[in-house]
Amino acid sequence: MSKSFLEPAEWFASLPVHYASASMLFTDERDRVLLVKPNYRPGWSIPGGVVEGDELPQRAAEREIEEELGLRVRAGDLLVVHWAPPDGERPRSLVTFVFDGGVLPGGTRITLQEDELDEYGFFPWDEAARLLSPLVSPRLTAARRARAESRTVYLAEEHAANS
Repeated sequence: MSKSFLEPAEWFASLPVHYASASMLFTDERDRVLLVKPNYRPGWSIPGGVVEGDELPQRAAEREIEEELGLRVRAGDLLVVHWAPPDGERPRSLVTFVFDGGVLPGGTRITLQEDELDEYGFFPWDEAARLLSPLVSPRLTAARRARAESRTVYLAEEHAANS
């Protein structure tokens, strides 16, 4: 009995496709969380953005932070991996990586990328969680836990039909 295998290009083309994003958790010396307010969607967000197809998630986070905030920082520990199914206008699942950006010293100069961001602010943890969308807020809670416990937290949402 012989097996028929797909050519690599055909096999890869048959695989599911997912979106990926990467962000960084920053706090200040008073343990407040840095959030940004994008101008292309409602609400606040953890700083970061889309992972390009050929880019490591930690490098994407570093690139996005430099582009959006003018900060040249290395991504620290991986705090959260969050998988979310397709939802609403997003037709594919999303995998998000949250890295530790550390504590920003007082006087750190933040230069907003005005094409994408309207403002930034440092907020107490509870207030920051309320400002984030229901999709993003659990990442913040998990990132705080991961940072405190020196480990990575995996979050996964199931389709509503499976719940």
